[in-house]
Amino acid sequence: MPLSSLPQSDTTGAALDLVFIEGLTIATVIGIHHTELHDPQPVRVDLAAGLPRAAACDSDRIGDTIDYAVLRERLHRLFAEHKVQLLEALAEEIARITVCEFGAHWVRVGLAKPRKFEDLAAVGVVIERRRADFEAVTVAARSRPAARVLSLMGEGMVPKG
Repeated sequence: MPLSSLPQSDTTGAALDLVFIEGLTIATVIGIHHTELHDPQPVRVDLAAGLPRAAACDSDRIGDTIDYAVLRERLHRLFAEHKVQLLEALAEEIARITVCEFGAHWVRVGLAKPRKFEDLAAVGVVIERRRADFEAVTVAARSRPAARVLSLMGEGMVPKG
């Protein structure tokens, strides 16, 4: 993930400081094919998270930025516990964690399965999310909790015609 291709500012034009993790490889069970559903396979993580001019530049305190060591530990835990099948869903969860738990304002997550096929270097996905993407989901979920509960309760109760 070349740093030159990353955003230099947020949607308001404020400068972004970028914290990144590049080339983290963690084994996990993920995929849709029978051969992928039992044995862990390596997944490479490339992540860049933007903060508007991190206070750490002035304070020199790790608490004023994203501690990439703690984020790395959180990613290891996620890869051990997740129940998703698609890289897209795993990338979305990584983006949510980076924004909602670590305070990033912008994140780009790239996931790759290296050497998935013998005739290519890797397959994977790259997603970008902003804080507003998760705020909109949270507001929508809070505004309809009863409807969601009723939907889940009634799921499968209507006979198929």
